[in-house]
Amino acid sequence: MAKLGKNMKTVKGPGIFLAQFVDSKAPFNSLEGMCKWASDLGYKGIQIPTWESFLIDLDKAAESKTYCDELKGNINSFGLEITELSTHLQGQLVASHPAYDLMFDVFAPENLHGNVKERTKWAVDQMIDAINASNFLGISPMASFSGSLLFHTFYPWPQRPSGLVEEGFKELAKRWKPILDHADSKDVDICYEIHPGEDLHDGVTYERFLKATNNHSRAKILYDPSHFVLQQLDYLQFIDFYKDHIKMFHVKDAEFNPTGKAGVYGGYLDWKDRPGRFRSPGDGQVDFKSIFSKLSQYGFDGWAVLEWECCIKSPEQGAKEGSKFITDHIIEVTEKSFDDFAGSEIDKEQIKKILGL
Repeated sequence: MAKLGKNMKTVKGPGIFLAQFVDSKAPFNSLEGMCKWASDLGYKGIQIPTWESFLIDLDKAAESKTYCDELKGNINSFGLEITELSTHLQGQLVASHPAYDLMFDVFAPENLHGNVKERTKWAVDQMIDAINASNFLGISPMASFSGSLLFHTFYPWPQRPSGLVEEGFKELAKRWKPILDHADSKDVDICYEIHPGEDLHDGVTYERFLKATNNHSRAKILYDPSHFVLQQLDYLQFIDFYKDHIKMFHVKDAEFNPTGKAGVYGGYLDWKDRPGRFRSPGDGQVDFKSIFSKLSQYGFDGWAVLEWECCIKSPEQGAKEGSKFITDHIIEVTEKSFDDFAGSEIDKEQIKKILGL
Protein backbone atom coordinates (compact mmCIF):
# COMPACT_ATOMS: atom_id res chain seq x y z
CA MET A 1 0.00 0.00 0.00
CA ALA A 2 1.40 3.42 -1.00
CA LYS A 3 2.07 5.73 1.93
CA LEU A 4 1.08 8.98 0.25
CA GLY A 5 0.73 10.87 3.52
CA LYS A 6 4.00 9.91 5.17
CA ASN A 7 5.37 13.47 4.90
CA MET A 8 2.06 15.24 5.52
CA LYS A 9 0.88 16.25 8.98
CA THR A 10 -2.42 17.21 10.59
CA VAL A 11 -2.37 20.77 11.94
CA LYS A 12 -3.10 21.00 15.68
CA GLY A 13 -5.94 23.11 16.99
CA PRO A 14 -7.89 25.06 17.65
CA GLY A 15 -5.70 27.32 19.77
CA ILE A 16 -6.25 30.91 20.88
CA PHE A 17 -3.84 33.76 21.61
CA LEU A 18 -4.96 35.23 24.93
CA ALA A 19 -3.36 38.68 24.57
CA GLN A 20 -6.27 40.45 22.88
CA PHE A 21 -8.81 39.13 25.40
CA VAL A 22 -7.13 40.16 28.64
CA ASP A 23 -9.34 42.48 30.69
CA SER A 24 -9.78 43.73 34.24
CA LYS A 25 -13.11 41.93 34.44
CA ALA A 26 -13.73 38.21 34.98
CA PRO A 27 -13.17 35.75 33.43
CA PHE A 28 -10.42 37.59 31.57
CA ASN A 29 -8.41 38.68 34.62
CA SER A 30 -7.17 35.28 35.84
CA LEU A 31 -5.46 32.26 34.31
CA GLU A 32 -8.13 29.89 35.57
CA GLY A 33 -10.92 32.13 34.31
CA MET A 34 -9.41 32.41 30.84
CA CYS A 35 -8.68 28.68 30.71
CA LYS A 36 -12.27 27.76 31.55
CA TRP A 37 -13.57 30.32 29.05
CA ALA A 38 -11.33 29.01 26.25
CA SER A 39 -12.08 25.38 27.05
CA ASP A 40 -15.83 25.99 27.11
CA LEU A 41 -15.55 27.50 23.62
CA GLY A 42 -13.89 24.33 22.32
CA TYR A 43 -10.26 25.46 22.22
CA LYS A 44 -7.57 22.87 22.86
CA GLY A 45 -4.62 25.20 23.34
CA ILE A 46 -3.71 28.67 24.59
CA GLN A 47 -0.85 30.91 23.46
CA ILE A 48 0.39 32.88 26.46
CA PRO A 49 1.61 36.50 26.31
CA THR A 50 4.56 36.49 28.69
CA TRP A 51 4.15 40.17 29.62
CA GLU A 52 0.89 39.38 31.45
CA SER A 53 2.19 38.39 34.89
CA PHE A 54 -1.14 36.95 36.07
CA LEU A 55 -0.91 34.37 33.27
CA ILE A 56 2.73 33.44 33.82
CA ASP A 57 5.44 34.55 36.23
CA LEU A 58 8.27 34.71 33.72
CA ASP A 59 10.99 35.09 36.37
CA LYS A 60 9.86 31.90 38.10
CA ALA A 61 9.27 30.07 34.84
CA ALA A 62 12.82 30.82 33.70
CA GLU A 63 14.34 29.38 36.87
CA SER A 64 12.03 26.61 38.03
CA LYS A 65 10.96 23.53 36.10
CA THR A 66 8.74 22.71 39.09
CA TYR A 67 6.84 25.97 38.58
CA CYS A 68 6.54 25.21 34.83
CA ASP A 69 5.27 21.70 35.53
CA GLU A 70 2.68 23.09 37.93
CA LEU A 71 1.62 25.76 35.44
CA LYS A 72 1.30 23.17 32.70
CA GLY A 73 -0.64 20.85 35.00
CA ASN A 74 -3.06 23.61 35.97
CA ILE A 75 -3.72 24.43 32.31
CA ASN A 76 -3.99 20.73 31.39
CA SER A 77 -6.70 20.33 34.05
CA PHE A 78 -8.97 22.43 31.81
CA GLY A 79 -8.30 20.14 28.83
CA LEU A 80 -5.86 22.65 27.35
CA GLU A 81 -2.22 22.72 26.31
CA ILE A 82 0.17 25.65 26.09
CA THR A 83 0.70 26.08 22.36
CA GLU A 84 3.57 28.58 22.63
CA LEU A 85 4.83 31.50 24.65
CA SER A 86 4.68 34.95 23.06
CA THR A 87 7.42 37.59 23.48
CA HIS A 88 6.19 40.06 20.87
CA LEU A 89 6.52 43.12 23.06
CA GLN A 90 9.93 42.24 24.46
CA GLY A 91 11.25 41.33 21.02
CA GLN A 92 10.08 44.68 19.72
CA LEU A 93 12.35 46.40 22.23
CA VAL A 94 15.47 44.44 21.26
CA ALA A 95 15.77 46.91 18.39
CA SER A 96 13.88 50.20 18.37
CA HIS A 97 14.52 53.32 16.31
CA PRO A 98 14.56 56.56 18.37
CA ALA A 99 11.55 57.88 16.45
CA TYR A 100 9.41 55.23 18.17
CA ASP A 101 11.03 55.18 21.60
CA LEU A 102 8.42 57.26 23.37
CA MET A 103 5.53 55.15 22.10
CA PHE A 104 7.32 51.85 22.76
CA ASP A 105 8.14 52.80 26.34
CA VAL A 106 4.73 51.45 27.37
CA PHE A 107 5.97 47.93 26.59
CA ALA A 108 8.58 48.12 29.37
CA PRO A 109 8.42 48.65 33.16
CA GLU A 110 7.79 52.26 34.11
CA ASN A 111 11.16 52.67 35.82
CA LEU A 112 12.86 52.07 32.45
CA HIS A 113 10.89 54.67 30.50
CA GLY A 114 13.22 57.13 28.78
CA ASN A 115 16.28 54.91 29.34
CA VAL A 116 16.71 53.11 26.03
CA LYS A 117 19.95 51.37 26.96
CA GLU A 118 18.52 49.79 30.11
CA ARG A 119 15.21 49.09 28.38
CA THR A 120 17.01 47.17 25.64
CA LYS A 121 18.98 45.18 28.22
CA TRP A 122 15.72 44.36 29.99
CA ALA A 123 14.20 43.17 26.70
CA VAL A 124 17.14 40.89 25.99
CA ASP A 125 16.98 39.46 29.51
CA GLN A 126 13.26 38.85 29.02
CA MET A 127 13.95 36.96 25.80
CA ILE A 128 16.49 34.76 27.59
CA ASP A 129 14.00 34.10 30.40
CA ALA A 130 11.25 33.18 27.93
CA ILE A 131 13.60 30.81 26.11
CA ASN A 132 14.43 29.09 29.40
CA ALA A 133 10.75 28.88 30.27
CA SER A 134 9.87 27.40 26.86
CA ASN A 135 12.56 24.79 27.41
CA PHE A 136 11.21 23.87 30.86
CA LEU A 137 7.71 23.64 29.37
CA GLY A 138 8.94 21.39 26.57
CA ILE A 139 7.79 23.78 23.83
CA SER A 140 10.15 24.43 20.93
CA PRO A 141 8.53 27.33 19.00
CA MET A 142 8.32 30.77 20.63
CA ALA A 143 6.71 33.86 19.09
CA SER A 144 8.36 37.26 18.81
CA PHE A 145 8.90 40.42 16.79
CA SER A 146 12.28 41.35 15.32
CA GLY A 147 12.06 45.00 16.23
CA SER A 148 13.13 47.62 13.71
CA LEU A 149 15.99 49.98 13.03
CA LEU A 150 15.12 50.56 9.36
CA PHE A 151 11.37 50.56 8.83
CA HIS A 152 11.11 54.35 8.77
CA THR A 153 13.17 54.18 5.55
CA PHE A 154 11.07 51.55 3.75
CA TYR A 155 9.78 54.12 1.24
CA PRO A 156 13.03 55.65 -0.04
CA TRP A 157 12.43 59.37 0.13
CA PRO A 158 14.86 60.89 0.55
CA GLN A 159 16.88 58.23 -1.22
CA ARG A 160 18.58 55.80 1.16
CA PRO A 161 22.36 56.19 1.20
CA SER A 162 24.33 53.19 -0.05
CA GLY A 163 25.07 50.68 2.68
CA LEU A 164 22.25 51.77 5.01
CA VAL A 165 20.20 48.60 4.66
CA GLU A 166 23.21 46.33 4.99
CA GLU A 167 24.39 48.12 8.14
CA GLY A 168 20.88 48.01 9.61
CA PHE A 169 20.59 44.25 9.20
CA LYS A 170 24.13 43.77 10.44
CA GLU A 171 23.22 45.57 13.67
CA LEU A 172 19.89 43.73 13.95
CA ALA A 173 21.67 40.39 13.60
CA LYS A 174 24.32 41.48 16.12
CA ARG A 175 21.60 42.11 18.71
CA TRP A 176 19.74 38.88 18.02
CA LYS A 177 22.67 36.49 17.53
CA PRO A 178 23.34 35.90 21.29
CA ILE A 179 19.62 35.37 21.85
CA LEU A 180 19.40 32.92 18.96
CA ASP A 181 22.49 31.09 20.20
CA HIS A 182 20.93 30.72 23.63
CA ALA A 183 17.71 29.50 21.98
CA ASP A 184 19.75 26.88 20.14
CA SER A 185 21.27 25.65 23.39
CA LYS A 186 17.74 25.20 24.77
CA ASP A 187 16.20 23.64 21.64
CA VAL A 188 13.89 26.61 21.07
CA ASP A 189 12.97 28.22 17.74
CA ILE A 190 12.37 31.98 17.73
CA CYS A 191 9.49 32.48 15.32
CA TYR A 192 9.44 36.05 14.06
CA GLU A 193 6.02 37.31 13.07
CA ILE A 194 6.48 38.76 9.60
CA HIS A 195 4.74 42.06 10.15
CA PRO A 196 4.68 45.66 8.82
CA GLY A 197 6.57 47.94 11.17
CA GLU A 198 9.22 45.28 11.77
CA ASP A 199 12.47 44.99 9.85
CA LEU A 200 11.30 41.44 9.08
CA HIS A 201 8.11 42.33 7.21
CA ASP A 202 8.23 40.14 4.09
CA GLY A 203 10.17 37.29 2.52
CA VAL A 204 13.00 39.47 1.20
CA THR A 205 13.69 41.03 4.60
CA TYR A 206 13.50 37.63 6.32
CA GLU A 207 16.14 36.37 3.90
CA ARG A 208 18.29 39.45 4.59
CA PHE A 209 18.13 38.66 8.29
CA LEU A 210 18.95 35.01 7.72
CA LYS A 211 22.00 35.98 5.69
CA ALA A 212 23.12 38.46 8.36
CA THR A 213 22.86 35.75 11.05
CA ASN A 214 24.76 33.22 8.89
CA ASN A 215 21.51 31.33 8.29
CA HIS A 216 20.91 30.74 11.97
CA SER A 217 18.98 27.52 12.41
CA ARG A 218 16.76 29.01 15.15
CA ALA A 219 15.52 32.03 13.19
CA LYS A 220 12.08 30.80 12.09
CA ILE A 221 8.75 32.30 10.99
CA LEU A 222 5.38 32.93 12.58
CA TYR A 223 3.06 32.91 9.56
CA ASP A 224 0.11 35.34 9.70
CA PRO A 225 -1.56 35.86 6.31
CA SER A 226 -3.46 38.97 7.39
CA HIS A 227 -0.30 41.08 7.28
CA PHE A 228 0.39 39.91 3.74
CA VAL A 229 -3.08 40.91 2.55
CA LEU A 230 -2.43 44.44 3.82
CA GLN A 231 0.90 44.49 1.96
CA GLN A 232 -0.59 42.89 -1.16
CA LEU A 233 1.90 40.03 -0.96
CA ASP A 234 1.12 36.54 -2.27
CA TYR A 235 0.52 34.75 1.04
CA LEU A 236 0.04 31.32 -0.59
CA GLN A 237 3.27 31.37 -2.57
CA PHE A 238 5.00 32.57 0.60
CA ILE A 239 4.24 29.14 2.08
CA ASP A 240 5.81 27.46 -0.97
CA PHE A 241 8.98 29.52 -0.50
CA TYR A 242 9.31 29.28 3.28
CA LYS A 243 7.56 26.02 4.23
CA ASP A 244 10.69 24.74 5.96
CA HIS A 245 10.95 27.89 8.10
CA ILE A 246 7.30 28.26 9.18
CA LYS A 247 6.94 26.88 12.71
CA MET A 248 3.96 28.92 13.98
CA PHE A 249 0.62 29.96 12.47
CA HIS A 250 -1.80 32.74 13.45
CA VAL A 251 -5.31 32.44 12.05
CA LYS A 252 -6.23 36.07 11.43
CA ASP A 253 -8.28 37.37 8.52
CA ALA A 254 -8.01 40.67 6.65
CA GLU A 255 -9.33 42.49 3.64
CA PHE A 256 -7.97 45.08 1.25
CA ASN A 257 -10.41 47.36 -0.58
CA PRO A 258 -8.52 50.33 -2.06
CA THR A 259 -10.38 53.45 -3.12
CA GLY A 260 -9.58 56.57 -5.07
CA LYS A 261 -8.69 58.21 -1.77
CA ALA A 262 -6.62 55.62 0.14
CA GLY A 263 -4.61 52.47 -0.48
CA VAL A 264 -1.92 50.41 1.24
CA TYR A 265 -0.73 53.25 3.48
CA GLY A 266 -4.23 53.91 4.80
CA GLY A 267 -4.28 57.70 4.97
CA TYR A 268 -3.88 57.68 8.79
CA LEU A 269 -7.51 56.56 8.98
CA ASP A 270 -8.95 54.61 11.90
CA TRP A 271 -8.85 50.85 11.39
CA LYS A 272 -12.51 50.52 10.46
CA ASP A 273 -12.11 53.12 7.70
CA ARG A 274 -8.83 51.88 6.19
CA PRO A 275 -8.77 50.05 2.84
CA GLY A 276 -6.72 47.36 4.56
CA ARG A 277 -8.18 46.15 7.84
CA PHE A 278 -8.20 43.06 10.05
CA ARG A 279 -11.32 40.91 10.31
CA SER A 280 -12.49 37.86 12.21
CA PRO A 281 -11.76 34.55 10.45
CA GLY A 282 -14.17 34.03 7.58
CA ASP A 283 -15.18 37.69 7.36
CA GLY A 284 -12.22 38.81 5.25
CA GLN A 285 -10.50 37.79 2.03
CA VAL A 286 -7.93 35.24 3.20
CA ASP A 287 -8.23 31.84 1.50
CA PHE A 288 -7.83 29.67 4.59
CA LYS A 289 -8.84 26.47 2.78
CA SER A 290 -5.78 26.77 0.58
CA ILE A 291 -3.57 27.76 3.53
CA PHE A 292 -4.56 24.73 5.60
CA SER A 293 -4.13 22.50 2.53
CA LYS A 294 -0.61 23.78 1.87
CA LEU A 295 0.49 23.63 5.50
CA SER A 296 -0.85 20.07 5.82
CA GLN A 297 0.73 19.00 2.55
CA TYR A 298 4.11 20.39 3.57
CA GLY A 299 4.08 18.69 6.97
CA PHE A 300 3.39 21.59 9.32
CA ASP A 301 2.35 19.97 12.60
CA GLY A 302 2.20 23.08 14.77
CA TRP A 303 -0.86 24.83 16.12
CA ALA A 304 -3.47 26.88 14.28
CA VAL A 305 -3.97 29.73 16.77
CA LEU A 306 -6.71 32.34 16.54
CA GLU A 307 -5.46 35.90 16.85
CA TRP A 308 -8.48 38.16 17.08
CA GLU A 309 -8.08 41.77 15.95
CA CYS A 310 -11.31 42.54 14.10
CA CYS A 311 -12.27 46.20 13.78
CA ILE A 312 -16.01 45.43 13.59
CA LYS A 313 -16.96 42.21 15.38
CA SER A 314 -16.86 41.85 19.17
CA PRO A 315 -14.05 39.75 20.67
CA GLU A 316 -16.59 37.47 22.36
CA GLN A 317 -18.28 36.61 19.07
CA GLY A 318 -14.95 36.37 17.29
CA ALA A 319 -13.60 33.89 19.84
CA LYS A 320 -16.77 31.80 19.79
CA GLU A 321 -16.85 31.58 16.00
CA GLY A 322 -13.10 31.21 15.71
CA SER A 323 -12.98 27.85 17.49
CA LYS A 324 -15.41 26.27 15.04
CA PHE A 325 -13.78 28.02 12.08
CA ILE A 326 -10.38 26.52 12.83
CA THR A 327 -11.82 23.09 13.64
CA ASP A 328 -13.70 23.02 10.34
CA HIS A 329 -10.52 23.90 8.42
CA ILE A 330 -8.19 21.35 10.01
CA ILE A 331 -7.50 18.55 7.56
CA GLU A 332 -7.02 15.03 8.90
CA VAL A 333 -4.33 14.00 6.44
CA THR A 334 -4.60 10.70 4.61
CA GLU A 335 -2.05 7.94 5.04
CA LYS A 336 -2.75 6.20 1.76
CA SER A 337 -3.21 7.05 -1.89
CA PHE A 338 -6.76 7.32 -3.23
CA ASP A 339 -5.87 4.90 -6.06
CA ASP A 340 -4.43 2.15 -3.85
CA PHE A 341 -7.27 -0.11 -4.97
CA ALA A 342 -5.61 -0.28 -8.39
CA GLY A 343 -2.14 -0.84 -6.99
CA SER A 344 -0.06 -3.97 -7.13
CA GLU A 345 3.41 -5.22 -6.34
CA ILE A 346 6.18 -4.11 -8.71
CA ASP A 347 6.55 -6.59 -11.60
CA LYS A 348 9.56 -5.64 -13.68
CA GLU A 349 8.65 -7.96 -16.54
CA GLN A 350 5.14 -6.51 -16.70
CA ILE A 351 6.57 -2.98 -16.68
CA LYS A 352 8.76 -3.85 -19.65
CA LYS A 353 5.78 -5.26 -21.54
CA ILE A 354 3.71 -2.11 -20.84
CA LEU A 355 6.55 0.01 -22.23
CA GLY A 356 6.85 -2.27 -25.27
CA LEU A 357 10.38 -3.25 -24.36
